[in-house]
Amino acid sequence: MTNLLDNRIRALTTQQLSTLVAQLAAEPDVWMPRLQLPEPRQRWWARLRGGPAVDVWLLSWLPGHATDLHDHGPSAAAFAVVRGELNEVRIAPGGRHVSVPRRAGSTTALGVGVIHDVQGAGNQAAVSIHAYSPPLVRMTYYGIDQRGRLRARSTLDTHEPEQGSD
Repeated sequence: MTNLLDNRIRALTTQQLSTLVAQLAAEPDVWMPRLQLPEPRQRWWARLRGGPAVDVWLLSWLPGHATDLHDHGPSAAAFAVVRGELNEVRIAPGGRHVSVPRRAGSTTALGVGVIHDVQGAGNQAAVSIHAYSPPLVRMTYYGIDQRGRLRARSTLDTHEPEQGSD
């Protein structure tokens, strides 16, 4: 693995984050020992690596487990699906919701400010690896009001990645 976890690097690009999660996904001996399947009513996650340049998380999802619409504050992100299937929803220009299935083997990058939602899909538990650079310090969550406009609330609570509703 290239040394993308070198803590002297201050921020990784979305391409570097994509490479990092793809490399980790291809090394199950790194993440498989940490994996736990979620309880039916809540998701499960564990930090794989952390430092001043990047945070890397392992997440598991049952069908229907979801985050809320959110962005990652000043952090770029990428995630790789290593088992099962996720569904990602992004907010396109004009406020339209675009839904994209993310299957095992896929890698997805998100620039700073991209609004999205992730949900467990398919018939089995899904597992994904997420990386954030710089590490998460703030996330903004979005609700949709009666007129269809996004309403935001920010949080400094970053002890868990991709938090939301189940």
